[in-house]
Amino acid sequence: MVLDPNFRLDVPEGFDDSDTETGVHPIARKLFLGATAAEAFRKAHEWLREQSARLADVSWTVLDGEDEPYTLSIYFTFELDPEDT
Repeated sequence: MVLDPNFRLDVPEGFDDSDTETGVHPIARKLFLGATAAEAFRKAHEWLREQSARLADVSWTVLDGEDEPYTLSIYFTFELDPEDT
């Protein structure tokens, strides 16, 4: 799997997330807008279907007065190919 450099997370030198107590892990967020909640969900589903990502959480926001008021935020991590680790 080749990762798009636009999805890269820069981690400070010496960063160590191996402490299981703190559970610090890089995570990304992507927004999907829609005129309806179903449209926002469909867009997210189509995008996730094409990615090697693990969905961690979701949240909804409705912005009154907007053309696409429904906003689905997804939080995810990229799943690396085991051969790349």
